[in-house]
Amino acid sequence: MNFSDLDISEEIKGAIGEMGFDKLTPIQELTLPHTLGGIDLIGQAQTGSGKTIAFGIPVVEKVFIPDKSPQAIILCPTRELCMQVASEIEKLASKIKKFKVLAVYGGQPIGKQTRVLKKGVHVVVGTPGRVIDHIERGNLDLIGVERVVLDEADEMLEMGFREDIETILKNTPHQRQTLLFSATIPSEITQIAQKYQKNPKFIKVSDKRENIPKITQYAFKCKIKDKFDALTRVIDAYNVNLALIFCNTKKSVDYVAKHLKKLDFSVDSLHGDMTQKTRDKVMNKFKNGNIDILVATDVAARGLDIENVDVIVNYDVPQNHDDYVHRIGRTARAGKTGFAFMLVSRDEISRFNNIRKANNTKIIEKELPTPEKVEYIKNKRILDNALRLSKNENLDGYVNVIKENSSAEDYLKIAACFLKMMREK
Repeated sequence: MNFSDLDISEEIKGAIGEMGFDKLTPIQELTLPHTLGGIDLIGQAQTGSGKTIAFGIPVVEKVFIPDKSPQAIILCPTRELCMQVASEIEKLASKIKKFKVLAVYGGQPIGKQTRVLKKGVHVVVGTPGRVIDHIERGNLDLIGVERVVLDEADEMLEMGFREDIETILKNTPHQRQTLLFSATIPSEITQIAQKYQKNPKFIKVSDKRENIPKITQYAFKCKIKDKFDALTRVIDAYNVNLALIFCNTKKSVDYVAKHLKKLDFSVDSLHGDMTQKTRDKVMNKFKNGNIDILVATDVAARGLDIENVDVIVNYDVPQNHDDYVHRIGRTARAGKTGFAFMLVSRDEISRFNNIRKANNTKIIEKELPTPEKVEYIKNKRILDNALRLSKNENLDGYVNVIKENSSAEDYLKIAACFLKMMREK
């Protein structure tokens, strides 16, 4: 199904076209007929399935521009996801004059958000804590809200936001439409749905997303003391351009980032103990290509949508299959291909086996490349680049210098010397 087939405004269709979308993803195709019809809905889908557009279209479509009070509120677990969702809503509404959306979250001066709220906004995207803060200060009146979206609901509950979510829902009109999107549906979500939704339509999109088969998944078994060495070998062997490395703890994140920096890798880290200002700075560096590798915990990287991430490395084996799918879904976005590597120590084998059993695509166990193999790969990479250059460049001047100053028997040694110099520079 194409977006042009939907019964939505031409402004939104035009914006979607400029965003580069044509066909609907499964979650969009299955949910939009219901959400556009005002029906409450629970959508179960993994990261990268296109759910932001799935709930963003009805949110934007139903806004009445002359009314400058909030008509929709979208709750997200993290500041990063808030910013990302608000950006997508802005893009969807880019051809609608005077449409206003505001992201509210902690770590940013509340005064700035208050001033924008006072001027009037149509859609508020926020973390539960900061939304509650604005409600209590009298900055945010939800009496006109017609639509509430809970995005990454399972993550918000895991982070302890249940009470805040319920407070917000109680402050919105009873006749509102409530849309709930989540990767998993634990009992807490079922309880919230029963309490705050009206006969919700339940739609589940299988883990077998289109991009999963395009992710080549390898597992490398190693001793725990050799893990960091294994990581550097894998990075070198697979010519990583833009990589996201996941660790289970903040301590691991700091360790990996610190030691990669010592080896002159272009790297930075992201975890929950950092200030929001620092996290924003790191995210922008990664998005803009100023660093090649980002080391992060799950919560810090939740909702990240960075183009052209070609490799995901699970430095620590994730706690469960859902976390694994969330992590590897950061690569192979928008139909591209990608790699997902997992380093498995002996005490992680049980978790690894559970993930592999639940995974729809095969995780291939591979031997770690030896140091000698890594050296060979690095040398061959330079040689391949030189051979490509030799076919496209005029090298006559360089060839003449070599011919006039050496014999044919020396050519091979000269080439080897240049290769050595390239490696050691």
